[in-house]
Amino acid sequence: MARKITFLDKTFWITESEDNPKHVACLQIIKKPANASASYVSDLYHEAKQHNEASEPFNCRVVSFLRFPLMLKTVDKVDMDYHIKMHHVDDVTDREALHEFIARLHEEILDRDKPLWQFHLISDDKSDTFAIYAKIHHIYGDGATLVRWFQAGYLTEPSDKLTPLWYSKRKRRERPKPNIFKQIVRGAWEFINVVKDLLIVLIRIFMKILRINRHYMPVPFTGTRTVLTGQVKKGRCVSTMDIDFNRVKALGRRARASANEILLTAFDIGVHRFLQDYGQTFEKALFTNMPINLRKPGDHTGGNKIAIVPVELAHDEHDPYLRMRQIIANHRIVKYAAMHARPGAFSYYTILIQSFALLFEVFRLSDWVKPIANILISNVPGPEETRYLKDAELLAVYPISTMTPGGGVNITLMSYDGTANVGIVCTNRKVESLEPLAEYFAEAFEMLERSIDDPTLNIDDIGEHNPEVPQSIITEEMTGDEHHDIARLSYANTD
Repeated sequence: MARKITFLDKTFWITESEDNPKHVACLQIIKKPANASASYVSDLYHEAKQHNEASEPFNCRVVSFLRFPLMLKTVDKVDMDYHIKMHHVDDVTDREALHEFIARLHEEILDRDKPLWQFHLISDDKSDTFAIYAKIHHIYGDGATLVRWFQAGYLTEPSDKLTPLWYSKRKRRERPKPNIFKQIVRGAWEFINVVKDLLIVLIRIFMKILRINRHYMPVPFTGTRTVLTGQVKKGRCVSTMDIDFNRVKALGRRARASANEILLTAFDIGVHRFLQDYGQTFEKALFTNMPINLRKPGDHTGGNKIAIVPVELAHDEHDPYLRMRQIIANHRIVKYAAMHARPGAFSYYTILIQSFALLFEVFRLSDWVKPIANILISNVPGPEETRYLKDAELLAVYPISTMTPGGGVNITLMSYDGTANVGIVCTNRKVESLEPLAEYFAEAFEMLERSIDDPTLNIDDIGEHNPEVPQSIITEEMTGDEHHDIARLSYANTD
């Protein structure tokens, strides 16, 4: 049986290379049951390999012609020796060493002649936890799709039965046979409207280039080159961290901000501090690539339904609270633009700008061209309650994503059981470790929390500089409270 692939899905195959594989992954930390034997993980490995009748799409490989993907086709047999691997390390709880091991696994491209997924079980001889590194090609689905599949393989109660992710049966919704004439007319009308909305987006971007309309989405390829951006090559750095998601939501309520906006602020401050360690200074804001979920409520189809657009972060404010207000205003400019265009228009816009970025990568020009953005930050809602793999408790699940053309650092978080599990990845061309960056994120979030009640709190120098501007005769020194009052008033005037 064959399954069609959407054009957006196909782009993840077309743009893949040995230097820049297009799989997404997660690192799961799992606690063995109290009565586990010394061979628990080994037994789990052999049991998992017995589930060799994979369900769609885990039993499908890509059929292509001249590197262009045509369809997903069911294979006759799933090679479990390839898809399920077992590894032994000195100490699973040594997080930094585990990150280095995962980085080596993450840089390897999946075999394109097989179904595009692998599960790696990782254990040691002394700890009561083990890890699973799972990677799946992005052609199979976006974050929402993969999390839904993930939840199907992890139970809400301990069980003696193992139901692996690839083995879970997924029912396909029966759809009524469409009227071909109506489908053609509806499709043509939708295409006309999508192209119209796309032209409006491009015209408004052009108006921003001409400085006619400054209050719109960032202009692509105007980001700042840093040690994190440039040509994507083989080799990865990986790190992980945790943030109490209940604290994030509580802070959002106090600051009248979304969880995404709170996290964007903490990540922005952390990345600035990290880059300053490499001697970099900035005269303008950094940009983040922000994935936008284009699914309608209740849409449980597979594949990818996302757009990725740049969002301007903060600049020239050392008060964490005021940086957050800048980011809120910039974030909502993009959200407003997305709300007033059809989802297809933003998908095509993503494909358009990413196609240019891909050409720069193919011709090895990414080191010479300004990036679309410096960071890619995405938030994937996960299970709200504790989950179990058979009778082993899942402690954390850290998403580790792919790299966009032009590089940068990819930060993905998944909320699980009241905690935001954050996965961080970048190329290791100019960066040896991301461990300091994870620490900076944690410190930045705590600082942002305190800044709500302490207007005098300021970030240490994070490498931002502005050209000297003549001081107005009405300018005078303001207290921290007055700064906050003006920020609230300015933000209110943007709505």
